[in-house]
Amino acid sequence: MHELSVTEHVLEIALRHARQNDAARVTDIYLTIGRLSSIVDESIQFYWDIISQETICKGAKLHFNRLPAKLLCLNCGVEFTLDHEATPCPSCGSAQLKILSGEEFYMDSIEIEKEPVA
Repeated sequence: MHELSVTEHVLEIALRHARQNDAARVTDIYLTIGRLSSIVDESIQFYWDIISQETICKGAKLHFNRLPAKLLCLNCGVEFTLDHEATPCPSCGSAQLKILSGEEFYMDSIEIEKEPVA
């Protein structure tokens, strides 16, 4: 259910930037989401379709870019990309790992249309 509040924040950010740039309509929103994030693309899209209805973001297409999770083994120093859930270090088998990336969630960019100049 946290996807609703996340989607509300995405809408707030998109509307703020659209207003700052005199947008008539927001057409596309590009989101970057780390693999370890608990955010579900389909849920974001579902809530987006509902809460954007009465705004200039109505009909804007959401684009989801998923980033892989990268981990560092604190035992042997090997960096690796997580292929499966709860995978130990592929080099030494240690479970003492530090997350380097994969928890991200941010709006990368938006595309807008402006009113034609008269």
